[in-house]
Amino acid sequence: MRGLGTLINVACILLGGTIGRFAGNRLKPNVQDTVMTITGIGVMMLGLGGTMQHMLVITDGVLNTSGTLMMIISLALGSAIGEMLQIEQKVQQFGEWLKHKSNSNGDPYFVTGFVTASCTVCIGAMAIIGAIQDGTTGDYSILLAKGIIDAIIICIMASTLGKGCIFSAIPVAIVQGITTIIAFFIGSFLPAQALSNLSYVGSILIFCVGLNMLRTKQIRVANTLPSILIAALWGFFL
Repeated sequence: MRGLGTLINVACILLGGTIGRFAGNRLKPNVQDTVMTITGIGVMMLGLGGTMQHMLVITDGVLNTSGTLMMIISLALGSAIGEMLQIEQKVQQFGEWLKHKSNSNGDPYFVTGFVTASCTVCIGAMAIIGAIQDGTTGDYSILLAKGIIDAIIICIMASTLGKGCIFSAIPVAIVQGITTIIAFFIGSFLPAQALSNLSYVGSILIFCVGLNMLRTKQIRVANTLPSILIAALWGFFL
């Protein structure tokens, strides 16, 4: 069944978020603070690992960097486009709408939790590659693995940032669902280099999400999302 992987992924997020929300109400503030900090570090390491996997190459026994020009241009140009489009503001507005519709007006962390969690589980190669594989062959193994990882991440996030994290299931359903449908009709349309670039830049954005969880001054990660598209397009032509 095409699309089953996204349904499983969404179910895992809902389950993990519900468990985290239930557990978070029973955690003392100092425990929540420690969990939040260590989760941020974990997300940073996840992004750093993905970045190094594509950035560092060994040539004739010498460690070199790769794709730095693509990375810098994609991030700079993508961020400029995102700022002009005010993507983060629109995501926050959607979060505010969800907050109102879910009767969560008394939750001061709802929108922050929604935006942070959404950026974490929607960015990355697993979401795109898994959805393409699901759409073309019906193999949902990548999205199943992603769902398990997302369940753990969202569980921890929801325990500190609240139930707004649970609603990250909505953008996951939209992004992966649309990608699966496109892949079903068009086939595996992304070349290997485009997927590699997407994972490279996407991992950097995941690192930024983790960094936001540790400091007051925030990077508007949602406004950098066009960087992923530019990185993928770079793989088509260069």
